[in-house]
Amino acid sequence: MDVSIIVITHNTREMTIECIRSILEQTTRVRYELIVFDSGSTDGSSEAIREHFPAVKLITSERDVGFGKANNIAAKGARGRRLLLINPDTVVVDHAIDRVNEFADTAPECRIWGGRTVFADGSLNPASCWRFATLWSVFCWAVGLNLFKSSAALNPEAYPGWKRDSVRSVDIVSGCFFLIERALWQDLGGFDPVFFMYAEEADLCIRARKLGARPKITPTATIIHYGGASYPQKSELRIHLLAGRVTLMDRHWSPLSRMIGRGLYLLMPLTRWLGYAAAAALWRNKDYGASARQWNEVWRNRWRWANGWTDAAVNAVATKESKTAGQFG
Repeated sequence: MDVSIIVITHNTREMTIECIRSILEQTTRVRYELIVFDSGSTDGSSEAIREHFPAVKLITSERDVGFGKANNIAAKGARGRRLLLINPDTVVVDHAIDRVNEFADTAPECRIWGGRTVFADGSLNPASCWRFATLWSVFCWAVGLNLFKSSAALNPEAYPGWKRDSVRSVDIVSGCFFLIERALWQDLGGFDPVFFMYAEEADLCIRARKLGARPKITPTATIIHYGGASYPQKSELRIHLLAGRVTLMDRHWSPLSRMIGRGLYLLMPLTRWLGYAAAAALWRNKDYGASARQWNEVWRNRWRWANGWTDAAVNAVATKESKTAGQFG
């Protein structure tokens, strides 16, 4: 078995069906198994997967256990010499899984590999890889300097100016399309379970580097990645992103850097809330007003992210999802 492909789904039924179908149609040159973990979906995802793809190995959970833990559970029974983690809001094109596995065969010393992601219209989605966060990058993010997206100095985490059109070593391969040696995964114990979601792949890449891994991506393996499909509210997505980033900081930064970094993360939603609110009042722009309300929601819920993925933060996710299911179920 070359590759164990793992898809974690949560309330993305139609996209998950499209993703699975693309995997089955486009993956023809590697020996693989496909494992799907349904993490507490309430939209009929499990039933649809069983109906359309009875041969797929499906694991279900009554509650949402988070991206990291779900992958850890799914990987326990994996038989491939490599694991490929791929998001449900993706579509495999041009034999991308075949190609990234072939790339890994040519560069086995990397031990972690990724590819290129694009949006549905074919334009570049740069989120297939990232640089590690630093105090400077978090400062730029906090005060909005990273809005200068083409600046390597002001937007350093994003590898600006690089179209992901060449083979390159990177700090972090995104968890949306993430190939790793199964032996390395096992040595690392998989994802750190403290990460409910977001930044778990960054943490894993940091730990993997200490064991000699050198992550690298190839432009020959390209997938469509829509992004954020399970989040009807942008504020909820941002809360989860911040919880992941703070947890990563607490895991790997020095005490002084953590103290400064926490202050910068707290500053970030404030600058955006007040900035959008001022712009909405000045130009009477409804979109700016909506953005201001979203960032105000992030600020008011700072107890859910300012200390990372605490038990209270994780429990809040379950509470929020329960209310949403009650509204739309």
